[in-house]
Amino acid sequence: MSETILSVKNLCTSFTTEKGEVMAVNGVSFNLDKGKILGIVGESGSGKSVTAYSIMQILEKNGSIKQGEVLFKGEDITKFSEKQMRAFRGKCCSIIFQDPMTSLNPVFTIGNQLKEAIELHTERKGKEAEARAVEMLTLVGVNEPEKRIKQYPYELSGGMRQRVMIAMALACEPDILIADEPTTALDVTIQAQILELMQSLQKKLGMAIIMVTHDLGVIADMCDEIIVMYGGRVCERGTAEDIFYRPAHEYTKGLLRSIPNVDRIGEKLVPVPGTPINLLNMPKGCAFCPRCENAMKICLEEQAPEVQMPDGHFASCWLSVKELMENQKGAGSNE
Repeated sequence: MSETILSVKNLCTSFTTEKGEVMAVNGVSFNLDKGKILGIVGESGSGKSVTAYSIMQILEKNGSIKQGEVLFKGEDITKFSEKQMRAFRGKCCSIIFQDPMTSLNPVFTIGNQLKEAIELHTERKGKEAEARAVEMLTLVGVNEPEKRIKQYPYELSGGMRQRVMIAMALACEPDILIADEPTTALDVTIQAQILELMQSLQKKLGMAIIMVTHDLGVIADMCDEIIVMYGGRVCERGTAEDIFYRPAHEYTKGLLRSIPNVDRIGEKLVPVPGTPINLLNMPKGCAFCPRCENAMKICLEEQAPEVQMPDGHFASCWLSVKELMENQKGAGSNE
């Protein structure tokens, strides 16, 4: 039986702005099991990155967790002091940010930055920390690591900088690795290398990974479970097979129609209609309702409950609720 290492329950995170309060994450819940990979998918503004930053508690000054729990091995880390969070970050949970060029300090060498992270979160100091830095660069496939630790970030390619970021995140052997759009700034061939590297390291080290991305294609082959987010809420959750072959929410279906598919060669890609939701002006009902071609009257008034589909995965869509009720009614009349 799988061991749950992280449990997020009804997480709500908001930001105070000049125009009002923005609820960027609104009632998000999920579990992450030890040694598993969880994908969080959605377009820009869906709340996926804010969910990750809420777990790490690295929000902007105007952001705060309003309610909910983030349980790491049973302990609610939202109640941690800053000192406890510093110990949690790096040692228990590490994060890889979107752009490695802006995440690495341009005025310090790669070795200096790796050593700092190692010395801060482990017992290794001085030469021992430097040896660990070389070891980690070797682990993530950086060639000539003894030479690289003396170089500055601008002297490395984008793919190489991303490998350095992964090395830095893994140097303290965390239980959980959060990867926030780790391949966004990279070309396709380097993307594939980075994803393959992360998968191999995950299997080798046995850590759990939260992969945050807007690209369903990136996580199709690597995630044990996928969560689809829109407007700060979870639309659908299930295995990769559930999401790709049996999508139940209209937003998930729209995302899938908008990506290339070898089974639809010659067909035009169909973009998700409309524009992303304005979080300052959320609809009363379903967040995706204004862009949904199949929206019903109830979609405008009420948010759909999360229901379990016949195959076992979950969705929050009134069309799915209607379908389930009709199936149950049909089954009852057959009896």
